[in-house]
This record gives sequence, structure tokens and C-alpha cells, in this order.
Amino acid sequence: MPRKLTYFVSDVHLGLDVADPSGREARFVAFLRGIPASETEALYLLGDIWDFWYEYRDVVPKGYTRVFAALQGLMDAGVKVYFFQGNHDIWTYSYFEELGMTRCVQPYVTGIGGKTFCLGHGDGLGPGMRGYKFMRWGFHNRFLQRCFSTLHPWLAFRMGNGWSRKSRLGKSIGYTFKGEEEPLYRFCASFAEPVDFFIFGHYHCAVDLPVGKARLLILRDWITVSNWLVYDRSEESLSYVEC
Repeated sequence: MPRKLTYFVSDVHLGLDVADPSGREARFVAFLRGIPASETEALYLLGDIWDFWYEYRDVVPKGYTRVFAALQGLMDAGVKVYFFQGNHDIWTYSYFEELGMTRCVQPYVTGIGGKTFCLGHGDGLGPGMRGYKFMRWGFHNRFLQRCFSTLHPWLAFRMGNGWSRKSRLGKSIGYTFKGEEEPLYRFCASFAEPVDFFIFGHYHCAVDLPVGKARLLILRDWITVSNWLVYDRSEESLSYVEC
């Protein structure tokens, strides 16, 4: 049977101690196990799958066994798994690649079933946001990452999880995407290459807007609902699923 499906998911925020963290993880595992592997070509993890992830050279976060087992099951069945670093799980260095996933850097342009997709987490794309972009640069700076790695994991993870939880609780629940005023929209509108679909996360709200001849789609988070996008190359259809 030809592999005709491609899945996209973002902002699961595994480990975030808000709402029902164990239920959220169970929902995500159920989603992964529900993907029809024999019909699926690829799964794209668009960032912030983990609410805080930090790898030391010889140490990775504990837990998430069922998540990794489900991902490994998909890869063993021939599904390609791609991942992007979000602003909460920036610090992935080699472990995911060791498991068989492929790291992508935004904006990542790829062809799927004759259509052109531009993918990423979505943070920091577009004009303005100088303060955020400076902070993002700091998080990605290798020297500063090495400095953070000198902290004992007990302290580092309490700092990281505390910052992450405060960051999430400090954001408004019902963010409204501002359309053409948003830096991300302006990024898409000025993108140099012809694209059929722009797909991102980060904003924690569902968006489906035309950008010229293309479509801009943004996925919601998983804090209260499960949601994903699936592209069927046999029908050239991109569908948003929420449950």
C-alpha cells in the first residue's frame, strides 16, 4: 500500500504541570499509536513537544517512556519522524537523532506529494520582536549552553521547569492571531520561494489564512485538546483534526 499521509503536530508541552499533564501525555501517546503506519510517510514534530527538555552529554530527562516507545514503533514501521526545536525544547543535542529522528531548522522548505511546504515552530520569524530574538539567540548560544550545563541537573531542571511554567501561566489563554499585522504573517507574505502551505505552531491558537496563493496554518497547543494536521497526497488535501 502506498504511503500517502503526512502528519504535523506542535506544542504538546509534555511535562507542563498545568491542567492534566498525565492525561495530556496519554492523549499524545494515543495519537501516535493511532497513526496508520502502513499509510504514513512522515510525522513532523513542530516544536515544544516537551515543555522543558535539556540534554547533558550523558544525561537526558527521565520519563516519557511510552512517548518514545510509540515514536520508535512508527520509525520501525518505516515512518520518517522529523523534529524542530521549539522555544521550550531548544536544548536537544543528539539524543533524538540517536533514536532515528531527523532534526530540521526553520524555515524548512520541503516537497510533499507535489506541493511545497514551509515548516517550523514559528517563533522569531518575521520583522520586529528584538527583545524576543535576543533572548532566543541567548538560548541557542553554544557558550551559554555550556555554562548552563555546568549546573547540577537537580538545579538546572528546577530552574528550567519553573521558568517554563511561569512563562506558560503568564500568557493569555485566548490569544487572537492578528492576521496581516503579525510578524509571522508578514514573514510568509514576503517569503522568496513559492509555497503552497506554511505550517507552524508556537501561537497556541488555530489559524487558517490565505497568504497570496498559499495557506498559513497554525496548530493549537495540547493543554486542553488534541489537534493535528494531516496531508493526504492522494487527494492533495490538508485537514485539521481536533478532539
